[in-house]
Amino acid sequence: MLVERATVEATEGRAASSWPFTLAPVQTLTSEGLNFTKPVTFLVGENGSGKSTIIEAIAEGFGLDAHGGRAGRKYGNDREKAPLGEAIDLEYTRAGSRMQTGPRSKKRGFFLRAETAFGLLHFVSGMSGYWDENLAEMSHGEGFLTVLETKFAEPGLYLMDEPEAALSFTSCLRLVALMHRLGEIGAQVICATHSPILASTPGAEIIEVGEHGMERVAWSDLELVAHWRRYLDDPDFYLRHLIGEAGPA
Repeated sequence: MLVERATVEATEGRAASSWPFTLAPVQTLTSEGLNFTKPVTFLVGENGSGKSTIIEAIAEGFGLDAHGGRAGRKYGNDREKAPLGEAIDLEYTRAGSRMQTGPRSKKRGFFLRAETAFGLLHFVSGMSGYWDENLAEMSHGEGFLTVLETKFAEPGLYLMDEPEAALSFTSCLRLVALMHRLGEIGAQVICATHSPILASTPGAEIIEVGEHGMERVAWSDLELVAHWRRYLDDPDFYLRHLIGEAGPA
């Protein structure tokens, strides 16, 4: 592992009433901080809960581009950090400290976010230090897995924001195996997800984010898992409230 704790320092100069500092999980970061105790950590929550905002801030705190990319190189121009990225403070393990204070070329990590991934991936394809495959000839899911299996291969910090967006069921299982393997070789993975498949990665820590702030939960106790179980058992239980009864033909 490289990062053992994330905090946000409260300062008088920052408007506590402005986004994203009004989000309950960010308030928890400010008041309590977040300790990382496992090599693989998932942030799980509804859209707008703050999980992607926190992942982006951790990326910026580590020195990764918030739009995605690998450590030691920025994608696009020199953008200002997001407000939370400016405020977040990361505490490192010994390995993390060595990586942060060493040469930029020795920093290992990657930030993959679904929103900007394909612009980034096609932009850097063929560049030195990336991959040889032509992603334009692959499906989105195949391209994602090519990147993951090429760049997520050694000890480093790997951040992902909803990677399941481009992945099939089988591809999600391959990503579970990859994340588990990364944890075993000394890497660290922090992933924001809606996927109960990804969150089931053996040995991972799951943090549910929402209006309550942040709470560690077991996979079987996730609200996300409960909803999927009920939906697959009886889709009409959910759909009848949205679609209603069909009228006469």
